[in-house]
Amino acid sequence: MTKNIYVEGLNEIPTPLRKVELVERKGIGHPDSVADALAEEVSKALCKMYKKEIGTVLHHNTDETQIAAGASAPKFGGGVVLDPAYILLVGRATTFVDDGGKKISLPCKPTALKAARDYLRRTFNNLDVDSEIILDARLGQGSDDLCGVYKTSKVLANDTSFGVGYAPYSITDRVVLETEEYINGKLKNTLKETGHDVKVMASRIDKKITLTVACAMVDKYISDRDHYISAIEELHSKVYDNALKTIKGELDLKLEVNTGDDYARNVFYLTCTGLSQEMGDDGSVGRGNRANGLITPYRPMSMEATSGKNPITHIGKIFNIMSKLIADDIAKKVTSDAEIHVRLLSQIGKPVSEPLTASVQILSQDQSKYQSWKKDAEAITADWLDNVDKVTELIALGKVRTF
Repeated sequence: MTKNIYVEGLNEIPTPLRKVELVERKGIGHPDSVADALAEEVSKALCKMYKKEIGTVLHHNTDETQIAAGASAPKFGGGVVLDPAYILLVGRATTFVDDGGKKISLPCKPTALKAARDYLRRTFNNLDVDSEIILDARLGQGSDDLCGVYKTSKVLANDTSFGVGYAPYSITDRVVLETEEYINGKLKNTLKETGHDVKVMASRIDKKITLTVACAMVDKYISDRDHYISAIEELHSKVYDNALKTIKGELDLKLEVNTGDDYARNVFYLTCTGLSQEMGDDGSVGRGNRANGLITPYRPMSMEATSGKNPITHIGKIFNIMSKLIADDIAKKVTSDAEIHVRLLSQIGKPVSEPLTASVQILSQDQSKYQSWKKDAEAITADWLDNVDKVTELIALGKVRTF
C-alpha cells in the first residue's frame, strides 16, 4: 500500500512570529455558518436514516444549502419580520435502492427537513421557525458512478480533491475562536440582548492585536437608545475581560464592537431574531469558516466546503478534517515552536487510505532536529491514513468541527 508521504523541513518564520497576522471567524448565527450547520445536520440525519433502513451509510452530499435573506422592521421594544428568509437544502442523496429487483424508496427529504428544523429550533431561541423561515428541500438521486464507490470492499474516494490543515493554533487564532464561542455561549446567560449572528476579526501587528466584533442585537430585549448603548458597553467589557484570559499578557489588546453603529444618526445593529439573514444577508455552504473553525489568509486553506459532504468517501470532508488531526499530532510530537502544514490529495476511484500526495511541511528557523521530526511526521501521517474510519467515527460522534 503506497502512502506517498513527503515531509519537508522549511527554514521559515512561523506565522505567529511574523509581523502581521489576520484571522476571522463567522459565528454560528452568520448566514454562511447557518448554511454550513444545516448541511452538516442533514448529512448526519441521512447517515442515521440509511443505517436504520438499509444497515449502512449510502452515498449523499448535501453541501449546497442556500439562504436567501428576508426583510424585517426591527425597532426598540420589538419589531417584526416582514418577509421570511428562504432556506433551500440542496444536494445529492440515495433516494432509492434496488434490492434484488425490488425498488426500496428512502425518506430523504422528510429526514432532511426535520433535521434542519430541529437544529434551528434548538440553536436560535429568538427565531420562530414556523413563521420566520421558509424551508425547502431538493435532494436528487446521486449519479451511478459516485454511488458505485460505496459498492467495493475498500473505501474509495469520490472526488479528485485535496484537504488542508495546519497546527498549532496561534494566540490570535485562539482569541478569535474563543471570543465568538464566548459570546454565543456563556455570555448569553447574562446578556440576552446579544444575538447569535456574531463575526470576529483580528489584526495582529507585532505584539498589538485589534479585535473587531460585530454582534447583532435583539430588539425585543432593548427598550431604547440608552439601553442599546449600555448593552454594547457591557458586551465590550465582558468580551475584553474574556479575551485577556486567552492572551495572558502576551499581546496588547484593543477591542472594538459594532463599528458600523452611528449613534448621532440613530444607526444601530438591531434585529428581530438576532440573525442578519432576516434582512438582507444571504448565506451559502463553504463561504465561511474552514474545517478548523477559522478563516486564515496567512495560512494554507482549501476552498472546498467541508460541511454536508458524506463522511465515508468524500475527500472534501475527510481530508480537510484529517489534515488538521495529522497537523495537531505532529505539532505535539515535534515542537510547539514549529508550524505544521499538511496537504492531502486524492484521486477519484482510488482508496482513501492511499492518497496521490501526502505533503507535510515543518516550518521552523531551527531545523537541527529535522531528521527526527521527519520520521515522526511520516509515522503519524501513515497511521491516520491507515485508520480513515477513525475520522468517520469522529465526524459521526460530533467530536470534530466542520466550520
